[in-house]
Amino acid sequence: MGRSEHEELTAAQIFYPCMQCADIFFLEADICQLGMDQRKVNVLAREYCDDIKRKNKPIILSHHMLPGLQQGQEKMSKSDPSSSIFMEDEEAEVNVKIKKAYCPPKIVEGNPCLEYIKYLILPWFNEFTVERSEDNGGNKTFKSYEELIADYESGELHPGDLKPALSKSLNKILEAALDNIPTGADNIF
Repeated sequence: MGRSEHEELTAAQIFYPCMQCADIFFLEADICQLGMDQRKVNVLAREYCDDIKRKNKPIILSHHMLPGLQQGQEKMSKSDPSSSIFMEDEEAEVNVKIKKAYCPPKIVEGNPCLEYIKYLILPWFNEFTVERSEDNGGNKTFKSYEELIADYESGELHPGDLKPALSKSLNKILEAALDNIPTGADNIF
């Protein structure tokens, strides 16, 4: 799975992609929405359909990988709950996670808070509103990522103002999503 032919693989490196592929068929998934890091497993599932002469192959929807919330984390991780925002996170949990998130002033590269705004908040709301006191520049609504980045890099937008606005927006998205999920034992995450 993307390694050189001369490299020895552990049993886990062989079985894990097979287990992920099996999940697609066990769940009878018609559409698989996974991160770009899972595209080889998705291709494996589609190729397996040829081997078993299955006519309907799973449709693959790959999406951008969001980084973890801590410095240097290339992607979110279920094994580190502080690195991710989960669908079932309560509002207070989201607020704490974003408050502790890596978000250095004036630095865009490797800034997970800005990635969340770019790939979640702006596409969802078509704007990002920062509420702040008049002493700190007053409220401002950003209509584009470029506009946001310009203010952030110049220091006109501080992480202390950006983070609460990000938390508020994420919580609105989660609230809307959870309001549309039926409740009951069969609908757990």
